[in-house]
Amino acid sequence: MKIIRGFKTELKPNNRQRTLFLQHAGCARFAYNWGLEQCLQARENGEKKPSAMDLHKQLCRLKKTEFPWMYESSKCAPQEALRDLDKAFKHFFRRCREGAKGKKGFPRFKSKKNGVGSFRLHGAIRVSETHVQLPRIGPVRLKEHGYLPTSEDVKILSATVSERAGRWFVSLQVEVESQDPPPVKDEPSVVGVDLGLARLATLSDGTTFENPKALESKLRKLRRLQRSLSRKKKGSENRKKAAKRVAKLHWRIANARNDALHKITTHLTRTKSVVVIEDLNVSGMLKNRHLARAIQDVGFCEFRRQLEYKGEWY
Repeated sequence: MKIIRGFKTELKPNNRQRTLFLQHAGCARFAYNWGLEQCLQARENGEKKPSAMDLHKQLCRLKKTEFPWMYESSKCAPQEALRDLDKAFKHFFRRCREGAKGKKGFPRFKSKKNGVGSFRLHGAIRVSETHVQLPRIGPVRLKEHGYLPTSEDVKILSATVSERAGRWFVSLQVEVESQDPPPVKDEPSVVGVDLGLARLATLSDGTTFENPKALESKLRKLRRLQRSLSRKKKGSENRKKAAKRVAKLHWRIANARNDALHKITTHLTRTKSVVVIEDLNVSGMLKNRHLARAIQDVGFCEFRRQLEYKGEWY
């Protein structure tokens, strides 16, 4: 059976490639904001919201006269950004129909203040052990060799390049054959999972997984860096350096949390045939101001999401 998987790894671009990455990310961000503005204008005029294809055709007609600089980037970057905008509106309308509580997630304009962003490419994407070939950019060195599947082994659907804390990453969406989990002896095939704060997960067979407390362990350092950032003059180079230090710490906190969640969910889906978890009302639990930060630090929703898609793989 064919399944779609994602492989993400860090890149080692040179200065020219970093400039191209910034151009593509800026082009995608501009297309997203431009498309959102067109949708808002159509809403004010009482017209039907234009689709991603309609917006792309209109943008292509404007390239020659108003936006000639967009020809320096791949056409996939703005096209995929408009598709993401269309998906954002679909999710917003779905949440409205379902009567979801809280914010419905109406699309908002993107800003460089919240990060460089990302862009998605498709087409002639090739992967070797040491490089990944991207359209309009060329071969880019990989920081980790041998992790990404090569082009000869799998079918590559798309490549998403993103920036986090000054580092560039590529995420490949590939189509591969599903694999059977390795046989495990002397272990029960059905297990119940109790999620908590003191321990991240406690299984019905007595096995426990400790909570890494990724945010709590770095909270003191994070406060110190954020205080240092707030004291810097806005627009100065020192403020930019302080912002990078804060972003880097946030990135490490997220990595520690994701590492623990991936290890637990992979162990459960590869060794158990039935996994039972409780349906937690996380939004209601977050109303307790004494436990809200600790609950968000665990990542209950991410645990369930990983468990569901990994369960389908196996």
